[in-house]
Amino acid sequence: MAPAPLNPGVASPAPFGRVLTAMVTPFTAAGAVDLELAARLAVHLVDHGSDGLVLCGTTGESPTLSWGEQHQLFSAVKAAVGDRARLLAGTGSNCTAEAVEALQEAAALGADGALVVVPYYNKPPQEGLEAHFRAVATAAPRLPLMLYNIPGRTGCSLSPETTARLMDLPNVVSFKAASGTTEEVSALRAACGERLAIYSGDDALTLPMLAVGAVGVVSVASHLAGDQIQRLVQAFLAGDLATALALHDQLLPLCKALFCTTNPIPVKAALELQGWPVGAPRLPLLPASNDVRDRLNSVLAALRPT
Repeated sequence: MAPAPLNPGVASPAPFGRVLTAMVTPFTAAGAVDLELAARLAVHLVDHGSDGLVLCGTTGESPTLSWGEQHQLFSAVKAAVGDRARLLAGTGSNCTAEAVEALQEAAALGADGALVVVPYYNKPPQEGLEAHFRAVATAAPRLPLMLYNIPGRTGCSLSPETTARLMDLPNVVSFKAASGTTEEVSALRAACGERLAIYSGDDALTLPMLAVGAVGVVSVASHLAGDQIQRLVQAFLAGDLATALALHDQLLPLCKALFCTTNPIPVKAALELQGWPVGAPRLPLLPASNDVRDRLNSVLAALRPT
């Protein structure tokens, strides 16, 4: 069944669903984006627990994709999954004009939403971050946005107070919290109220973040354990904390292994081990080492049904 339409500015418990996969970008042996494999992988993910897909984010290697490649990838995935899942396009940039243009392109391509990362490298102050997100949000006011805070990669952090000031923008509906702390969720809820849907951006913290008010997860591990992650979230929502905790414990070794070196190096190797030839990351990232692959093999074997 198709998801209900989004209404920017109207509170929703989980505007993009509960489990979103931050999808890898498959490459051919020659290094080109493999659109056919991307389409097949997207369908597989939707068939196995993903309510939505985030394309061209961190896991999708957006820094090494041209805008043209990103548009082609989004179009191929949208054609494959149709209205079976929410599709969010990664449109962030540390150049505000470029982020505005990317957001408008995403809206024209039919995205259900956009993931907009905090500007990286140039380290704007909070006033600059607010001005940046206002310029981006007003460029496509009907496209729901997920603000993306990942200070370990960007060099600066969007504060809860600045986020609260952005809540007058009706299409600012969600927030991907990837600072590595549950405190961020609590601070955001205190500053922004219930209209801001907060998603865990750390697989290992999905259950702890749900416990303090997150509504779902933007996941990397769902490439490999999407059904289990969906069951974890649904068990928590149903009040079955014992099942949620058991699934958390079962998934934790995978979550740790997938971040034992820079994402998406491990997840691409894990997919290869599972029969998905998604290719190595583009430089300056490298293929997984033998040690990483051995660790992944062990973790994946433990996850398989006996």
